[in-house]
Amino acid sequence: MPLDMVIGAQWGDEGKGRVVDLLSAYSHLVARVNGGDNAGHTVTVGEETYKLHLIPSGIIHPSTIGVMGTGMVINPFTLVEEIEMLRKAGIEISPDRLWISDAAHLITPLHRLLDRAKDAALGAAQIGTTGRGIGPAYTDKAARRGLRAGEILDAEHFASRVRDHLQEGNRQLVEWYGQPATDIEGMAEDFLNKAAELRPYIRRIGPLVKSALDADQSVLVEGAQGTLLDIEQGTYPFVTSSFTVAGGVPNALGIGLYPARRIIGVVKAFQTRVGAGPFPTELDGAIAGHLRGTGENPWDEFGTTTGRPRRVGWLDLVLLRYTHEVNGFSELFITKLDVLSGLDEIQVCTRYRRRGRELETLDFSGDARLLDECEPMYEILPGWNADLRGCRSWDDLPKAAQAYIRFIEQRIGIRAAYISVGPERTDLLIGA
Repeated sequence: MPLDMVIGAQWGDEGKGRVVDLLSAYSHLVARVNGGDNAGHTVTVGEETYKLHLIPSGIIHPSTIGVMGTGMVINPFTLVEEIEMLRKAGIEISPDRLWISDAAHLITPLHRLLDRAKDAALGAAQIGTTGRGIGPAYTDKAARRGLRAGEILDAEHFASRVRDHLQEGNRQLVEWYGQPATDIEGMAEDFLNKAAELRPYIRRIGPLVKSALDADQSVLVEGAQGTLLDIEQGTYPFVTSSFTVAGGVPNALGIGLYPARRIIGVVKAFQTRVGAGPFPTELDGAIAGHLRGTGENPWDEFGTTTGRPRRVGWLDLVLLRYTHEVNGFSELFITKLDVLSGLDEIQVCTRYRRRGRELETLDFSGDARLLDECEPMYEILPGWNADLRGCRSWDDLPKAAQAYIRFIEQRIGIRAAYISVGPERTDLLIGA
């Protein structure tokens, strides 16, 4: 039962798409299980760069089936747009290659309006939402009034549910946030027409995933966002509205507790995050500019979904130990090692000082208020000047780069199985 998971070990944007692209060539199914179009995976193949927000990036491989799981919230407009984009690029997208769980929830235009209005109303306490309607959609799900993909299959029922939803959302928009009323009928018509295009792809996915596992076919889970954004274990309240950790995967696929063959934690060689919230190792100035890049390249540190410049900082091993504890990583995939080239020295946070105590891992479950109290304590490693993009083996790496990887492995207690040294498929090394 070869179930493999790719999980973000930081605040998202770790380069999970690279890992999935590598492993999906050998996978029968590649599944997204959580989140919505607030997450983004970028995959570069030759001169082509694909930025995907909903469809599992593994579908780039012609023999792979993409699965959109129960834990997702899906914007039909975004999904149809991605389907059309991939088809224009020559990638086959059909009901045989893309499955949407009938229990996945839907994002409407009203969800997006409510998301932006609510965050704006918070003023200085804003979470920094992407404004994609994720939070309101999950709120409706938890309140048992959400719209599920399976309802699209019953056109008359679905049309009535959509109009009821839009009327209630419009009332909230006006009465709660003082926003102007929207054209519900026009919005309903557009939404219903777009959602109808998804009918051929919708099905119950659990038995299909179970059948693949029982037949010893590889199932790869493409986690969205990162562990530190998990609704339970992340830096609450600066988190997303769904699970992002390995433990939620079986339920989102509709299967039992199948043992995972691999749980790969993806971590950048430094730290980044988008939006508000605590960030103990955050940098500004010249080093921050070095890590972030200029934005001229698609792999620079600017949000795939929002385009916002990401906050950047030194690698935080306290948080990495924590995410390892939460997920039980079998191995690490370290990305963007090449970005550190050109620095004379590299700092790594190995401990925190909090309330007179030193911590090597968190003694609380991600609470943002308590994380704000933590002062990072650094160890300094030598940098290197070599351009790593030509490296094709462990032995090609400068000794200082090798020492940096070894330092991470030793302090976390697990092996770095893969290392990326550039944006291309070929810019990957197997760890020593």
